[in-house]
Amino acid sequence: MASISRIRAARALSLIGHPALLVPGAVVQGGSVREAPAPILLVATSVAILLALIVVGYSLVQVRAGHWSHIDASLPQERSQLNLFVATLLFATAAVLWSLGQPPAIAIGLALGGALVMFAHLLRRWLKVSLHAGFAAFSTLLLWPSYPGMLFLLLLAAGVAWSRLVLLRHTLHEVALGLLAGVAAGLAFNVLAG
Repeated sequence: MASISRIRAARALSLIGHPALLVPGAVVQGGSVREAPAPILLVATSVAILLALIVVGYSLVQVRAGHWSHIDASLPQERSQLNLFVATLLFATAAVLWSLGQPPAIAIGLALGGALVMFAHLLRRWLKVSLHAGFAAFSTLLLWPSYPGMLFLLLLAAGVAWSRLVLLRHTLHEVALGLLAGVAAGLAFNVLAG
């Protein structure tokens, strides 16, 4: 019974900490912490939600078409396709927003998200870097300097990391590398975007 409860808790944390849910929330909170003007916050939030919906939609289409076995894209070929799709989407959106004169912080955040995904993609032959853990760590640092918000997301990131291990989606090394990559992306964001 305890094992079933543990798995349910891990699944719940993995879902709550899914990048498609976590990142838009962190963008909203991070923009609020930085006192971004309402129009900029609206653009950043809308873009984050739209990109999350596109990624989920892409994944569902792949499953329904029979190309993928599960929306999780856990098989190496599925994960490779998803990573390339997501990285391209993030980089392209960053470039479009940059060219349209949107605030640099939005484009920088998207580009760093794309870099995080590409990092995992480039290491795919040796490791399955945990992007759940990576984006949880990245999201935590988007809230700088809100210590209460960062503490909450830090605890959630720890829970997400634990869940990926319990669900046997990643090894300890893969989760640790994901966390470190997310921290690096978050620190880079705070240096580059101010």
